[in-house]
Amino acid sequence: MSHFRLTQGTFSYLPDFSDEEIAKQVEYSIQNGWAISIEFTDDPHPRNVYWDMWGLPMFDIQDAAAVLTELRACRTAYPNCYIRLNAYDRRYGRQTTALSFIVQRPKEDPGFHVIRQEKSDRQIRYTLTSYATDRPKGARFDS
Repeated sequence: MSHFRLTQGTFSYLPDFSDEEIAKQVEYSIQNGWAISIEFTDDPHPRNVYWDMWGLPMFDIQDAAAVLTELRACRTAYPNCYIRLNAYDRRYGRQTTALSFIVQRPKEDPGFHVIRQEKSDRQIRYTLTSYATDRPKGARFDS
């Protein structure tokens, strides 16, 4: 059993949120006028910032229940993927992420392999590779 826990996003060091806690964060986002989007991936590398988008961003949404309905649909379609919720603040005329946090994780995550490379002049470089990417896209977390 893996003890790896991906830490990306606003609440990454806290225990996973319940749907009620997620709804409270969505309500907070709505109160601030932030657009909500849901994204998913099976490649959780920290530099993979372009996750697949579930539907279109939800602009001018007024009900957290609508976001939770979409989240449940995404969970059903992608039960073995990471899913995150993003809230965008558009006050500055550009896409600014105000809040982003993981709302689903695969049951088992194999973690990352660290590759160490020694270069000239005693330089050392490290590369992270997700063990999940050893398998083809769409089958990375299947048992």
